[in-house]
Amino acid sequence: MAREWFLIELLLISSLIGFGQCAKIGICYGRNADDLPTPDKVAQLVQLHSIKYVRIYDSNIDVLKAFANTGVELMIGVPNSDLLPFSQYQSNVDTWLKNSILPYYPATMITYITVGAEVTESPENVSSLVVPAMVNVHNALKKVGLHKRIKVSSTHSLGILSRSFPPSAGAFNSSYAYFLKPMLEFLVENESPFMVDVYPYYAYRDSRKNVSLDYTLFSSTAPDVIDPNTGLVYTNMFDAQIDSIFYALMALNFKTLELMVTESGWPNKGAISETAATPDNAQTYNTNLIRHVVNDSGTPAKPGEEIDTYIFSLFNENRKPGIASERNWGLFYPDQTSIYSLDWSGRGNVDISTGANITSSNGTWCVASANATEADLQNALNWACGPGNVDCSAIQPSQPCYQPDTTASHASFAFNSYFQMNGANDVACSFGGAAMKTTKDPSYDTCVYANSSKLSMMNSSTSEVQTGTARMISRLSILELAGLVSLLSFGIVFDIM
Repeated sequence: MAREWFLIELLLISSLIGFGQCAKIGICYGRNADDLPTPDKVAQLVQLHSIKYVRIYDSNIDVLKAFANTGVELMIGVPNSDLLPFSQYQSNVDTWLKNSILPYYPATMITYITVGAEVTESPENVSSLVVPAMVNVHNALKKVGLHKRIKVSSTHSLGILSRSFPPSAGAFNSSYAYFLKPMLEFLVENESPFMVDVYPYYAYRDSRKNVSLDYTLFSSTAPDVIDPNTGLVYTNMFDAQIDSIFYALMALNFKTLELMVTESGWPNKGAISETAATPDNAQTYNTNLIRHVVNDSGTPAKPGEEIDTYIFSLFNENRKPGIASERNWGLFYPDQTSIYSLDWSGRGNVDISTGANITSSNGTWCVASANATEADLQNALNWACGPGNVDCSAIQPSQPCYQPDTTASHASFAFNSYFQMNGANDVACSFGGAAMKTTKDPSYDTCVYANSSKLSMMNSSTSEVQTGTARMISRLSILELAGLVSLLSFGIVFDIM
């Protein structure tokens, strides 16, 4: 019996330290707008919603400073306007790295540098500058030993293709071959992803007679689209666009390149003619996109493929030119309130409040989310009763909140205690998406859940008890954890009796 429990604890440890991770969902942080919150407030907003990956379009020092020590990974950019000096002289890039990046790394976790953005869409002919600039950035990183920790790539629009339908006929525009082939060779050599911006919204807007709205929104009622060459069935436009890139890469014999979606989203407002640009459709698209990505659904051509995806965008950007939708892709208003709610866990559409005006609880409690998995609840419960310093004595056997003896019930009590202890703000009711707020008092029988009016009656002493996996983790070093997980992954069974 001891052996079985030890293996269970090892499995829980492996999940806590990232064993078997799924695809990542990030957010794009554009700043071409008035009245945006300061970068430090944006960093707080990102953490409030448990967002771990952020893309910015330059190397703004204020932004880099704001995300220091947050645990958020940044993708930073070299704008198209800097491609000429970056491609001409290695010294220009070395100086940029020394002054703009190294002073803030690794406190600010920079994982990708995008050199140029959608250069084929740029009115200036800068495509020929991209690869030389990428090489110089890579060389600069190599000089300081960071070329394996910070990957270099460039982002592209779907316009880089000459054909995208059916997906199996996907092909790159031959006029871009002069820079595309050396770029792909660079990416393979340095194990960097091919980055593409994917927008089903435009496919619908520009071809309503041929593309249904349901198909672009991942709706279950969308008509299936069959690729006549492969027989593969497509239930949404996102997958079809991704596979057109996969097939275009395969046609050039670049079959192993990882694909990353650096922008995708849906506008919440548009011109009169843009009837599909609404908050409801934006919420539907992004909710379904997140679910699709984090579940590692992959595509018909690449089932189960992990495709990291960044949603565009944190805020509306009123300074952008063009049609109205160009300025309205945001998830948040400048005051940090949500334009529409979005569940970042990928388990459903849970109504979440923003932290723009954090106030103490008044008839508000924090409980386990019905969409959370048993494993997520158990991990969060262990943390709350251990490092979270929650007094969990009330959920021990024979105590008033022990029954019902379920993980969800125990987690709800612990989550709420932590929530009330820490100012009753939204950050304290996150637990990685395993918790949610409610205005319905979850108290029952003699089990009383605290709220702001009950806090004075609660015992505020800190529990010294760490339960299950949390206790075990506290006794192990990182190297020991890594060793245990490695042994577990090879199927080694320990007999500790």
